[in-house]
Amino acid sequence: MSDNILSAVLTFSLLAAGTAAIGSEMLGSQRSAAEASAVASLPTVTVIGKRIAAAVVLPTVTVTGRRLSDARVAVGDGEPGQRLQ
Repeated sequence: MSDNILSAVLTFSLLAAGTAAIGSEMLGSQRSAAEASAVASLPTVTVIGKRIAAAVVLPTVTVTGRRLSDARVAVGDGEPGQRLQ
């Protein structure tokens, strides 16, 4: 019960805060364009990396399964070889 009340209070608080934020932006004074500011330019950086050929080797996984005898298989109209079950 208390979690429902807490959820409702949180929702209402977010709604009120959003309304106040939008209202303050609409009623706020008009701002002039930003003044020019200094811009720092950094030198160009070249990143060189080498890939390790066989860093991670994953084990081979074989998946086996059984199909029930009463299962029907249909071929879809989309891509060739697409099977629907």
